[in-house]
Amino acid sequence: MTKPKKSAAFETVKICYAVLDDKKAGDIKVLDVSEQSSITDYLILATATSEPHLRALRVEMEKALDSSGARIVGIEMAQESGWVVVDVFDVMVHLFLGNVREHYNLERLWRDATLVPEGRILKAEPEKKAPKAKSKAPVKRRSKKA
Repeated sequence: MTKPKKSAAFETVKICYAVLDDKKAGDIKVLDVSEQSSITDYLILATATSEPHLRALRVEMEKALDSSGARIVGIEMAQESGWVVVDVFDVMVHLFLGNVREHYNLERLWRDATLVPEGRILKAEPEKKAPKAKSKAPVKRRSKKA
């Protein structure tokens, strides 16, 4: 029964991705590591332009996750380290400054993971078709003549 768990994790991925994209994080990558890791299903990697930007990304992510009801297990950040980790159990978000991301190169470390395409993350949920709205303009009907 991993499907519901993975589905819930993917909803968390969508929330995190939306926040990072909205707040102008750079080079956002989502890796499906469920086959390689026993502790998480997804890694999200993103780059901030400065320490204040890094802080803003973390704060906005916390707000969005809290409002969605997702449980944040922990947040790791060393002062001025240029790296923040937000642990949402099945999703681990790594926020870096550019030089720190380059140095640790998690993409190489997790090279066997599957890169989740942006299109799959942004894909809208299928909408239910709404009933056709009635036209406000009067419709002229032709009468049948027998």
